[in-house]
Amino acid sequence: MKLIPLKLILFFTVLLLFISSNAIADKYSDTIDVFMKSDAVTPFFNNAYGYAVFPTVGKGGIILGGAYGTGRVYKQKSISGTVTLMKVSIGFQLGGQAFSEIIFFQDKRAYEEFTSGEFEFDGSVSAVVITVAAQAQASTQGSSAGASLGPATGTQAETKYRSGMAIFVHTLGGLMYEMSVGGQKFAFTPVK
Repeated sequence: MKLIPLKLILFFTVLLLFISSNAIADKYSDTIDVFMKSDAVTPFFNNAYGYAVFPTVGKGGIILGGAYGTGRVYKQKSISGTVTLMKVSIGFQLGGQAFSEIIFFQDKRAYEEFTSGEFEFDGSVSAVVITVAAQAQASTQGSSAGASLGPATGTQAETKYRSGMAIFVHTLGGLMYEMSVGGQKFAFTPVK
């Protein structure tokens, strides 16, 4: 039996790392592109000091629930670190859901508060969902209904910064009774 040369193993290892790092980069770029398509979100990209992007946050629960996701933090459009989102909740909840989330920082103070190490949203924080708009119409000629599945075509609620932060959520799939961002905890790790 012949042994595989070390150079060949190293080559494929580097190739695999390159491919996976590009897939991760695409995941963040794709998520940012989805949010940029929303008329409600675009002004925040133009004026924010920075933002945190979570391509996928998984959430589920039956009475006791939880959410988890990883993301990147950008300071003036450059990556400044990574961040982990965690949430544990108890109460009436049922189902599972996946969503993308973006948090904009209005100024340096809000950015530094979020990236200070451990940060947590209180229960009064809310997010604007930019995914679905639905309409129904009934007339003497029949009825029709429609739905918008993308942020570019849906109508979103107007939002503004609260305590220097604005949060938007884009639903990816699932169904869950209970949708809140209050109680989310974040752990920031700076890029070295």
